[in-house]
Amino acid sequence: MARHLTRNARGGVPSRPSLPCALCLMLLSACAGRPTGVLEPVAANPSATQVEMLVTTTRGRAEKPGEMFSGERALSPTFADITVSIPSDTVRKAGEVAWPRKLPPNPETDFATLKAEEIDRGAAEKWLNSQVRKSPDGSVLVFIHGFNNHFEDAVFRFAQIVHDSGARSVPVLATWPSRGSLLAYGYDRESTNYTRNAVERLFQYLARDPEVKEVSILAHSMGNWLALESLRQMAIRNDGLPAKFRNVMLAAPDVDVDVFGSQIADMGKQRPRFTLFVSRDDRALAVSRRVWGNVSRLGAIDPEQSPYKEDLAANGITVVDLTEIKAGDNLHHTKFAESPEIVRLIGSRLSSGQTLTDSRLGLGDHIVAATAGAAHSVGTAAGLVVAAPAALVDQNTRRNYVHHVESLAGPSGGVK
Repeated sequence: MARHLTRNARGGVPSRPSLPCALCLMLLSACAGRPTGVLEPVAANPSATQVEMLVTTTRGRAEKPGEMFSGERALSPTFADITVSIPSDTVRKAGEVAWPRKLPPNPETDFATLKAEEIDRGAAEKWLNSQVRKSPDGSVLVFIHGFNNHFEDAVFRFAQIVHDSGARSVPVLATWPSRGSLLAYGYDRESTNYTRNAVERLFQYLARDPEVKEVSILAHSMGNWLALESLRQMAIRNDGLPAKFRNVMLAAPDVDVDVFGSQIADMGKQRPRFTLFVSRDDRALAVSRRVWGNVSRLGAIDPEQSPYKEDLAANGITVVDLTEIKAGDNLHHTKFAESPEIVRLIGSRLSSGQTLTDSRLGLGDHIVAATAGAAHSVGTAAGLVVAAPAALVDQNTRRNYVHHVESLAGPSGGVK
Protein backbone atom coordinates (compact mmCIF):
# COMPACT_ATOMS: atom_id res chain seq x y z
CA MET A 1 0.00 0.00 0.00
CA ALA A 2 2.64 2.38 -1.12
CA ARG A 3 1.78 5.76 -2.55
CA HIS A 4 3.41 9.09 -2.08
CA LEU A 5 1.60 11.25 0.46
CA THR A 6 1.15 14.78 -0.85
CA ARG A 7 0.95 17.43 1.81
CA ASN A 8 -1.16 20.51 1.31
CA ALA A 9 0.52 23.84 1.97
CA ARG A 10 -1.07 25.89 4.69
CA GLY A 11 -1.59 29.54 4.32
CA GLY A 12 -2.25 32.21 6.87
CA VAL A 13 -5.35 32.26 9.04
CA PRO A 14 -8.13 34.31 7.41
CA SER A 15 -9.95 36.84 9.48
CA ARG A 16 -13.21 35.77 11.05
CA PRO A 17 -16.29 36.58 9.03
CA SER A 18 -19.33 38.19 10.55
CA LEU A 19 -22.84 36.76 10.45
CA PRO A 20 -26.12 38.65 10.73
CA CYS A 21 -27.36 38.69 14.30
CA ALA A 22 -30.97 38.23 13.19
CA LEU A 23 -30.05 35.04 11.34
CA CYS A 24 -28.40 33.54 14.44
CA LEU A 25 -31.37 34.47 16.61
CA MET A 26 -33.77 32.78 14.19
CA LEU A 27 -31.73 29.60 14.26
CA LEU A 28 -31.32 29.53 18.01
CA SER A 29 -35.01 30.13 18.58
CA ALA A 30 -36.09 27.41 16.14
CA CYS A 31 -37.64 24.36 17.72
CA ALA A 32 -35.14 21.73 18.81
CA GLY A 33 -34.59 18.31 17.26
CA ARG A 34 -34.27 15.14 19.29
CA PRO A 35 -33.85 15.73 23.03
CA THR A 36 -30.53 15.80 24.85
CA GLY A 37 -29.87 14.31 28.25
CA VAL A 38 -31.20 10.87 27.26
CA LEU A 39 -28.89 9.10 29.72
CA GLU A 40 -31.04 10.02 32.71
CA PRO A 41 -32.20 6.60 34.03
CA VAL A 42 -35.85 5.52 33.85
CA ALA A 43 -37.75 2.45 35.04
CA ALA A 44 -37.46 -0.75 33.02
CA ASN A 45 -40.24 -2.10 30.81
CA PRO A 46 -40.82 -5.89 30.76
CA SER A 47 -41.28 -5.94 26.97
CA ALA A 48 -37.80 -4.46 26.35
CA THR A 49 -34.41 -6.16 26.42
CA GLN A 50 -31.34 -4.83 28.19
CA VAL A 51 -27.70 -4.35 27.18
CA GLU A 52 -25.18 -3.82 29.98
CA MET A 53 -21.82 -2.29 29.11
CA LEU A 54 -18.66 -1.03 30.72
CA VAL A 55 -17.48 2.37 29.53
CA THR A 56 -13.97 3.77 29.64
CA THR A 57 -13.53 7.31 28.42
CA THR A 58 -11.12 10.23 28.22
CA ARG A 59 -14.02 12.66 27.91
CA GLY A 60 -14.58 15.34 30.50
CA ARG A 61 -17.73 15.36 32.61
CA ALA A 62 -20.79 17.10 31.24
CA GLU A 63 -22.73 19.73 33.15
CA LYS A 64 -26.10 18.05 32.49
CA PRO A 65 -26.51 14.75 34.40
CA GLY A 66 -28.36 13.15 31.49
CA GLU A 67 -25.37 13.71 29.21
CA MET A 68 -22.73 12.35 31.62
CA PHE A 69 -19.68 13.19 29.48
CA SER A 70 -18.92 16.04 27.10
CA GLY A 71 -16.68 16.34 24.06
CA GLU A 72 -13.84 17.96 26.00
CA ARG A 73 -10.74 16.14 27.23
CA ALA A 74 -10.23 14.84 30.73
CA LEU A 75 -6.84 14.57 32.42
CA SER A 76 -7.30 10.85 33.12
CA PRO A 77 -9.68 8.06 32.06
CA THR A 78 -13.06 7.68 33.74
CA PHE A 79 -15.28 4.60 33.92
CA ALA A 80 -19.03 4.05 33.89
CA ASP A 81 -21.53 1.22 34.28
CA ILE A 82 -24.41 1.73 31.83
CA THR A 83 -27.51 -0.34 31.01
CA VAL A 84 -29.56 0.49 27.90
CA SER A 85 -33.12 -0.68 27.32
CA ILE A 86 -34.00 -1.64 23.74
CA PRO A 87 -37.64 -1.93 22.63
CA SER A 88 -39.08 -5.08 21.15
CA ASP A 89 -38.25 -5.99 17.55
CA THR A 90 -41.95 -5.60 16.76
CA VAL A 91 -41.63 -1.81 17.10
CA ARG A 92 -38.07 -1.34 15.83
CA LYS A 93 -36.15 -2.51 12.76
CA ALA A 94 -32.78 -4.19 13.22
CA GLY A 95 -30.01 -1.65 12.65
CA GLU A 96 -32.10 1.24 13.92
CA VAL A 97 -31.50 3.31 17.03
CA ALA A 98 -34.95 4.35 18.21
CA TRP A 99 -34.12 7.77 19.62
CA PRO A 100 -36.73 9.16 22.01
CA ARG A 101 -38.74 12.09 20.66
CA LYS A 102 -39.27 13.50 24.12
CA LEU A 103 -38.13 13.00 27.71
CA PRO A 104 -38.49 10.88 29.64
CA PRO A 105 -38.22 8.17 26.97
CA ASN A 106 -40.75 5.38 26.72
CA PRO A 107 -38.86 2.06 26.97
CA GLU A 108 -41.71 0.35 25.14
CA THR A 109 -40.91 2.30 21.94
CA ASP A 110 -37.58 4.09 22.54
CA PHE A 111 -34.02 3.38 23.48
CA ALA A 112 -33.80 4.33 27.15
CA THR A 113 -31.20 4.32 29.90
CA LEU A 114 -31.89 2.17 32.95
CA LYS A 115 -28.56 2.70 34.68
CA ALA A 116 -25.76 5.23 34.21
CA GLU A 117 -23.28 5.33 37.07
CA GLU A 118 -19.74 6.63 37.09
CA ILE A 119 -17.44 4.14 38.83
CA ASP A 120 -13.77 4.04 39.80
CA ARG A 121 -11.12 1.81 38.27
CA GLY A 122 -11.42 -0.85 40.96
CA ALA A 123 -15.18 -1.14 40.46
CA ALA A 124 -14.67 -1.28 36.69
CA GLU A 125 -12.27 -4.20 37.06
CA LYS A 126 -14.73 -6.02 39.35
CA TRP A 127 -17.57 -5.40 36.87
CA LEU A 128 -15.52 -6.82 34.02
CA ASN A 129 -14.38 -9.82 36.03
CA SER A 130 -17.94 -10.64 37.06
CA GLN A 131 -19.37 -10.30 33.56
CA VAL A 132 -16.60 -12.33 31.93
CA ARG A 133 -17.13 -15.15 34.43
CA LYS A 134 -20.82 -15.24 33.47
CA SER A 135 -20.18 -15.14 29.72
CA PRO A 136 -20.28 -18.44 27.78
CA ASP A 137 -16.80 -18.10 26.26
CA GLY A 138 -14.94 -15.48 28.31
CA SER A 139 -14.83 -13.08 25.35
CA VAL A 140 -14.84 -9.27 25.33
CA LEU A 141 -15.94 -6.95 22.53
CA VAL A 142 -14.39 -3.46 22.54
CA PHE A 143 -16.13 -0.82 20.42
CA ILE A 144 -14.42 2.43 19.39
CA HIS A 145 -16.73 4.94 17.72
CA GLY A 146 -15.93 7.41 14.96
CA PHE A 147 -15.87 11.12 14.20
CA ASN A 148 -18.74 13.45 15.13
CA ASN A 149 -20.15 11.45 18.03
CA HIS A 150 -21.61 12.75 21.24
CA PHE A 151 -21.32 10.43 24.22
CA GLU A 152 -24.95 9.27 24.01
CA ASP A 153 -24.49 8.55 20.29
CA ALA A 154 -21.71 6.08 21.07
CA VAL A 155 -23.61 4.46 23.95
CA PHE A 156 -26.86 3.89 22.04
CA ARG A 157 -25.12 2.81 18.83
CA PHE A 158 -23.01 0.24 20.66
CA ALA A 159 -26.07 -1.07 22.50
CA GLN A 160 -27.82 -1.46 19.13
CA ILE A 161 -24.86 -3.35 17.63
CA VAL A 162 -24.59 -5.70 20.62
CA HIS A 163 -28.32 -6.42 20.59
CA ASP A 164 -28.79 -6.81 16.83
CA SER A 165 -25.65 -8.87 16.29
CA GLY A 166 -26.53 -11.33 19.04
CA ALA A 167 -22.96 -11.08 20.29
CA ARG A 168 -22.28 -13.08 23.46
CA SER A 169 -19.14 -11.12 24.31
CA VAL A 170 -18.94 -8.73 27.26
CA PRO A 171 -19.42 -5.19 25.82
CA VAL A 172 -16.76 -2.56 26.55
CA LEU A 173 -17.13 0.90 25.04
CA ALA A 174 -13.94 2.93 24.64
CA THR A 175 -15.06 6.47 23.88
CA TRP A 176 -12.83 9.45 23.16
CA PRO A 177 -13.45 13.23 23.20
CA SER A 178 -15.45 14.11 20.09
CA ARG A 179 -17.25 17.43 19.97
CA GLY A 180 -20.01 16.02 17.77
CA SER A 181 -19.60 18.73 15.15
CA LEU A 182 -18.81 18.39 11.45
CA LEU A 183 -16.25 21.19 11.59
CA ALA A 184 -14.42 19.78 14.62
CA TYR A 185 -12.62 17.24 12.44
CA GLY A 186 -9.15 18.43 13.45
CA TYR A 187 -10.03 18.48 17.15
CA ASP A 188 -11.53 15.01 16.92
CA ARG A 189 -8.50 13.61 15.13
CA GLU A 190 -6.15 15.00 17.77
CA SER A 191 -8.45 13.58 20.44
CA THR A 192 -7.82 10.09 19.08
CA ASN A 193 -4.09 10.70 19.48
CA TYR A 194 -4.75 12.02 22.98
CA THR A 195 -6.56 8.76 23.83
CA ARG A 196 -4.02 6.26 22.45
CA ASN A 197 -2.31 5.58 25.76
CA ALA A 198 -5.61 5.06 27.58
CA VAL A 199 -6.85 2.53 25.01
CA GLU A 200 -3.51 0.75 25.03
CA ARG A 201 -3.77 0.46 28.84
CA LEU A 202 -7.22 -1.09 28.37
CA PHE A 203 -5.79 -3.59 25.89
CA GLN A 204 -2.89 -4.38 28.22
CA TYR A 205 -5.30 -5.04 31.09
CA LEU A 206 -7.41 -7.37 28.95
CA ALA A 207 -4.26 -9.18 27.87
CA ARG A 208 -3.19 -9.73 31.51
CA ASP A 209 -6.59 -10.75 32.87
CA PRO A 210 -6.65 -14.59 32.97
CA GLU A 211 -10.46 -14.61 33.01
CA VAL A 212 -10.57 -12.95 29.56
CA LYS A 213 -10.09 -15.70 26.96
CA GLU A 214 -10.67 -13.73 23.77
CA VAL A 215 -10.73 -10.07 22.72
CA SER A 216 -12.41 -8.64 19.62
CA ILE A 217 -12.29 -5.01 18.54
CA LEU A 218 -14.84 -3.21 16.38
CA ALA A 219 -13.88 0.29 15.28
CA HIS A 220 -15.68 2.77 13.05
CA SER A 221 -14.43 5.64 10.91
CA MET A 222 -11.85 7.77 12.75
CA GLY A 223 -11.99 5.31 15.63
CA ASN A 224 -9.99 2.93 13.45
CA TRP A 225 -6.99 5.21 13.74
CA LEU A 226 -7.24 5.00 17.52
CA ALA A 227 -7.64 1.22 17.48
CA LEU A 228 -4.75 0.63 15.09
CA GLU A 229 -2.39 3.03 16.83
CA SER A 230 -3.15 1.51 20.23
CA LEU A 231 -2.54 -2.01 18.92
CA ARG A 232 0.66 -0.84 17.24
CA GLN A 233 1.93 0.71 20.48
CA MET A 234 1.08 -2.44 22.39
CA ALA A 235 2.85 -4.66 19.86
CA ILE A 236 6.00 -2.54 19.95
CA ARG A 237 6.01 -2.40 23.75
CA ASN A 238 5.34 -6.14 24.17
CA ASP A 239 7.26 -7.38 21.14
CA GLY A 240 4.02 -8.65 19.63
CA LEU A 241 0.30 -8.97 20.31
CA PRO A 242 -1.23 -11.66 22.55
CA ALA A 243 -2.93 -14.61 20.90
CA LYS A 244 -6.19 -13.86 22.73
CA PHE A 245 -6.63 -10.76 20.53
CA ARG A 246 -8.50 -12.68 17.83
CA ASN A 247 -10.50 -10.24 15.70
CA VAL A 248 -10.19 -6.62 14.65
CA MET A 249 -13.09 -5.35 12.52
CA LEU A 250 -12.40 -2.10 10.68
CA ALA A 251 -15.66 -0.43 9.59
CA ALA A 252 -15.32 2.44 7.09
CA PRO A 253 -11.81 3.23 8.38
CA ASP A 254 -10.78 6.86 7.98
CA VAL A 255 -7.13 5.87 7.74
CA ASP A 256 -4.50 6.62 5.10
CA VAL A 257 -3.84 3.39 3.16
CA ASP A 258 -0.07 3.89 3.29
CA VAL A 259 -0.09 4.47 7.04
CA PHE A 260 -2.25 1.37 7.51
CA GLY A 261 0.37 -0.73 5.76
CA SER A 262 3.01 0.63 8.12
CA GLN A 263 0.84 0.00 11.19
CA ILE A 264 0.19 -3.61 10.18
CA ALA A 265 3.90 -4.21 9.61
CA ASP A 266 4.75 -2.80 13.06
CA MET A 267 2.38 -5.28 14.73
CA GLY A 268 4.55 -8.19 13.63
CA LYS A 269 3.64 -11.61 12.30
CA GLN A 270 1.40 -12.67 15.19
CA ARG A 271 -1.57 -10.39 14.93
CA PRO A 272 -5.37 -10.64 15.02
CA ARG A 273 -7.52 -11.56 12.05
CA PHE A 274 -8.48 -8.30 10.38
CA THR A 275 -11.81 -7.79 8.62
CA LEU A 276 -12.14 -4.65 6.54
CA PHE A 277 -15.56 -3.19 5.68
CA VAL A 278 -15.30 -0.90 2.65
CA SER A 279 -17.77 1.09 0.58
CA ARG A 280 -16.71 2.98 -2.52
CA ASP A 281 -19.73 5.29 -2.26
CA ASP A 282 -18.79 6.52 1.23
CA ARG A 283 -19.17 10.29 0.95
CA ALA A 284 -17.70 11.05 4.36
CA LEU A 285 -14.46 9.34 3.38
CA ALA A 286 -14.49 11.17 0.05
CA VAL A 287 -14.42 14.46 1.97
CA SER A 288 -11.70 13.11 4.26
CA ARG A 289 -9.61 12.16 1.23
CA ARG A 290 -9.66 15.77 0.05
CA VAL A 291 -8.70 16.99 3.51
CA TRP A 292 -5.71 14.61 3.67
CA GLY A 293 -4.05 15.53 0.38
CA ASN A 294 -6.08 13.31 -1.98
CA VAL A 295 -4.63 10.09 -0.58
CA SER A 296 -7.05 7.15 -0.55
CA ARG A 297 -8.80 6.34 2.72
CA LEU A 298 -8.74 2.68 3.62
CA GLY A 299 -12.53 2.40 3.94
CA ALA A 300 -13.21 3.59 0.39
CA ILE A 301 -10.74 1.56 -1.67
CA ASP A 302 -11.72 -0.88 -4.41
CA PRO A 303 -10.43 -4.17 -2.98
CA GLU A 304 -10.34 -5.77 -6.43
CA GLN A 305 -7.91 -3.21 -7.84
CA SER A 306 -4.12 -3.29 -7.69
CA PRO A 307 -2.16 -2.76 -5.52
CA TYR A 308 -4.85 -3.14 -2.84
CA LYS A 309 -5.92 -6.64 -3.84
CA GLU A 310 -2.40 -8.01 -3.60
CA ASP A 311 -1.53 -6.16 -0.39
CA LEU A 312 -4.71 -7.28 1.39
CA ALA A 313 -4.15 -10.89 0.36
CA ALA A 314 -0.50 -10.79 1.44
CA ASN A 315 -1.53 -9.58 4.90
CA GLY A 316 -4.40 -12.05 5.25
CA ILE A 317 -7.04 -9.32 5.54
CA THR A 318 -10.65 -10.30 4.84
CA VAL A 319 -12.65 -7.68 2.95
CA VAL A 320 -16.41 -7.15 3.03
CA ASP A 321 -17.46 -4.77 0.23
CA LEU A 322 -20.62 -2.89 1.22
CA THR A 323 -20.82 -0.70 -1.87
CA GLU A 324 -24.04 -2.31 -3.11
CA ILE A 325 -25.68 -2.36 0.33
CA LYS A 326 -28.54 0.14 0.54
CA ALA A 327 -28.50 1.03 4.23
CA GLY A 328 -27.04 3.57 6.60
CA ASP A 329 -27.10 7.34 6.55
CA ASN A 330 -27.14 9.49 3.43
CA LEU A 331 -23.35 9.68 3.58
CA HIS A 332 -23.24 5.88 3.19
CA HIS A 333 -20.90 5.83 6.18
CA THR A 334 -22.79 3.71 8.73
CA LYS A 335 -23.74 0.65 6.71
CA PHE A 336 -21.88 -1.70 9.03
CA ALA A 337 -24.27 -0.88 11.89
CA GLU A 338 -27.53 -0.08 10.12
CA SER A 339 -27.69 -3.00 7.69
CA PRO A 340 -29.34 -5.97 9.45
CA GLU A 341 -27.40 -8.45 7.31
CA ILE A 342 -24.02 -6.91 8.12
CA VAL A 343 -24.74 -6.62 11.85
CA ARG A 344 -25.70 -10.29 11.91
CA LEU A 345 -22.51 -11.09 10.00
CA ILE A 346 -20.51 -9.36 12.72
CA GLY A 347 -22.34 -11.35 15.38
CA SER A 348 -21.82 -14.59 13.49
CA ARG A 349 -18.11 -13.91 13.19
CA LEU A 350 -17.83 -13.23 16.90
CA SER A 351 -19.92 -16.22 17.91
CA SER A 352 -17.95 -18.60 15.70
CA GLY A 353 -14.70 -17.64 17.38
CA GLN A 354 -13.47 -15.60 14.48
CA THR A 355 -24.24 5.03 12.37
CA LEU A 356 -21.30 4.73 14.88
CA THR A 357 -22.46 7.00 14.42
CA ASP A 358 -21.29 9.85 12.19
CA SER A 359 -24.93 10.09 11.12
CA ARG A 360 -26.11 13.20 12.88
CA LEU A 361 -25.74 15.29 9.74
CA GLY A 362 -28.38 17.35 8.04
CA LEU A 363 -28.84 18.86 4.60
CA GLY A 364 -27.06 22.04 5.63
CA ASP A 365 -24.08 20.09 6.97
CA HIS A 366 -23.48 18.64 3.52
CA ILE A 367 -23.55 22.14 2.04
CA VAL A 368 -21.00 23.25 4.65
CA ALA A 369 -18.80 20.25 3.87
CA ALA A 370 -18.97 20.97 0.15
CA THR A 371 -17.92 24.59 0.54
CA ALA A 372 -15.20 24.05 3.15
CA GLY A 373 -11.88 23.43 1.44
CA ALA A 374 -8.30 24.52 1.76
CA ALA A 375 -9.39 28.03 2.66
CA HIS A 376 -11.24 26.58 5.65
CA SER A 377 -12.74 29.66 7.25
CA VAL A 378 -13.70 31.42 4.03
CA GLY A 379 -15.31 28.31 2.56
CA THR A 380 -17.14 27.53 5.77
CA ALA A 381 -18.51 31.03 6.09
CA ALA A 382 -19.97 30.75 2.61
CA GLY A 383 -21.45 27.40 3.50
CA LEU A 384 -23.06 28.74 6.64
CA VAL A 385 -24.82 31.46 4.71
CA VAL A 386 -26.11 29.01 2.12
CA ALA A 387 -27.06 26.46 4.79
CA ALA A 388 -29.05 28.94 6.87
CA PRO A 389 -32.44 28.29 5.20
CA ALA A 390 -31.91 24.53 5.55
CA ALA A 391 -31.24 24.99 9.25
CA LEU A 392 -34.75 26.32 9.70
CA VAL A 393 -36.40 23.19 8.34
CA ASP A 394 -33.90 20.37 8.99
CA GLN A 395 -33.48 19.39 12.64
CA ASN A 396 -29.99 17.90 12.27
CA THR A 397 -28.69 21.00 10.51
CA ARG A 398 -30.33 23.19 13.15
CA ARG A 399 -28.70 21.30 15.99
CA ASN A 400 -25.24 21.48 14.44
CA TYR A 401 -25.44 25.05 13.12
CA VAL A 402 -24.40 26.71 16.36
CA HIS A 403 -21.28 24.49 16.49
CA HIS A 404 -20.33 25.58 12.98
CA VAL A 405 -20.75 29.22 13.95
CA GLU A 406 -18.65 28.79 17.09
CA SER A 407 -15.87 27.14 15.12
CA LEU A 408 -15.49 30.39 13.20
CA ALA A 409 -16.32 33.09 15.73
CA GLY A 410 -15.70 31.41 19.05
CA PRO A 411 -18.29 30.68 21.76
CA SER A 412 -21.39 32.80 22.15
CA GLY A 413 -20.52 36.42 22.40
CA GLY A 414 -17.99 36.31 19.58
CA VAL A 415 -20.63 36.12 16.84
CA LYS A 416 -21.53 39.42 15.29
